[in-house]
Amino acid sequence: MTQTKRADVHNSDVPVLCRSCEARHRGVCGALTPPQLLELAKHTAKTTIAAGSPIISDGDNIQRYANILNGVVKLAKLTSDGRQQIVGLQFAPDFLGRPFSERSEFDVEAATDVYVCSFPKDTLNRLAKQSPELEHRLHEQTLKELDEARDWMLALGRKSAAERVASFLHFIALHIHPEADDTKGAVQFDIPLTRSDMADFLGLTIETVSRQMTKLRQAHVIEIENNRTIAVADLSKLKQASETNRD
Repeated sequence: MTQTKRADVHNSDVPVLCRSCEARHRGVCGALTPPQLLELAKHTAKTTIAAGSPIISDGDNIQRYANILNGVVKLAKLTSDGRQQIVGLQFAPDFLGRPFSERSEFDVEAATDVYVCSFPKDTLNRLAKQSPELEHRLHEQTLKELDEARDWMLALGRKSAAERVASFLHFIALHIHPEADDTKGAVQFDIPLTRSDMADFLGLTIETVSRQMTKLRQAHVIEIENNRTIAVADLSKLKQASETNRD
């Protein structure tokens, strides 16, 4: 039986390091032609960043952008009294950076070990001017982040503590397993945040987060296999818990 090779993976005009990269197939680099990918590849660097390490600080000059290839990144702001507020999470193959901006607006930190492919800001900005499709992809990423921020405004403003915790777990499950079917699928994943960070992200106390996690386990919505590994037998139940629970 003859097997047909995927043209997008095996195209000999595409740089070797880009051929199997999910950021090329599902991320912003999918908008680039093989010659543009080759130009970008000349300036890329793939790096592993340890969990808890800063990537860029609020107010720093932006010199490089990156595609997240693996792991989770958290975006945070500090309040005037020094408290941290997590304002977003990014996953593979998200684009890390603010196109055409001079300075970072957030503290960006590796929530887990993160593997990134980075490249100079000026190189990508130049390619974006040549490629309307790349500008379109970058715009889509911005709108996606805006939609997620609005969803969390709803969660923080209207949802109960139980709904917030279930919503967070459902959000993580679908981002780590984007192929999952939330009407019937089963998944397992590691929570990328500590309980303290979860509480910060959800506007709850650590005790409340732990209590609601226990309730979800007792209701057989989730299984907690260790402190951070979650197994969900039926994503539809988790989705329902994120929408209809009441304290």
